[in-house]
Amino acid sequence: MPKPRLIIISDLDGTLLDHETYDWSPAKPAMKRLAASSIPVVLNSSKTIGEIRAIRSEMNNAAPFIVENGAAVVIPANCFGSAEEQVKSFGASRSEVLEQLAILRAEGFQFTGFNDMTAEELTRHSSLSEAQAELAKDRVGTEPLLWEGDEKSLAVFKERLKNVNCRLVQGGRFLHAMGTFDKADGVRFLLGKYREQDPAGRLVAIALGDSPNDQHMLEQADIAVIVKGVNSDRVVLPSQSRAIRSLKTGPAGWNECVLNLLIEYGY
Repeated sequence: MPKPRLIIISDLDGTLLDHETYDWSPAKPAMKRLAASSIPVVLNSSKTIGEIRAIRSEMNNAAPFIVENGAAVVIPANCFGSAEEQVKSFGASRSEVLEQLAILRAEGFQFTGFNDMTAEELTRHSSLSEAQAELAKDRVGTEPLLWEGDEKSLAVFKERLKNVNCRLVQGGRFLHAMGTFDKADGVRFLLGKYREQDPAGRLVAIALGDSPNDQHMLEQADIAVIVKGVNSDRVVLPSQSRAIRSLKTGPAGWNECVLNLLIEYGY
């Protein structure tokens, strides 16, 4: 029997990147093996197009990628038959989200978003450099924010966003105001594209994440890898899912699980 074709779909912060340092070097042995076997690694993150481009460049990654918690999929040129880069968007645009946030702020809700901060100010609320902060501010479908009100007003704020087809998602450091899409939308779209290239149906999708924000993405995969982290115990998958939990945290856990799966599937 021929080996199945594998595709890796991975969250970044806390999963492939260390939560504090953003270092991915502990995952290099598995990444090297994946590259040698021509197995694509689709990055799926709350990060922006510019931020993920920079990370992909470091990793020599040429696969499609999913940005801003599923706001858009970026398909590189000469991938899936198109000579041009393509961007497939889902849900509300950032400008539409900012319009709704402006209305809510005028009503007295207290928060500070990326759009309100300079790059220098954003560095004080994150581990980003000023250049990285500029990339983080350039968004297509979401607005991260720091909540400055109380818990009661936050619950009302979430409900008000829900009433205009938006939602609020907890990220690693910020709340993300966004349309009604999530990381699973981009996964479904890309898996459809990859399956069109695999008429024999031998594609095995492996997804890796570390938090409840990754739950729906993990549910779309044939194999879900829950990387040990601060919120990983809160990820509970359906009983019919094949789920693996790493013993190590972050990129070391990512490396451990991916290498084991590569051995299992004969790579």
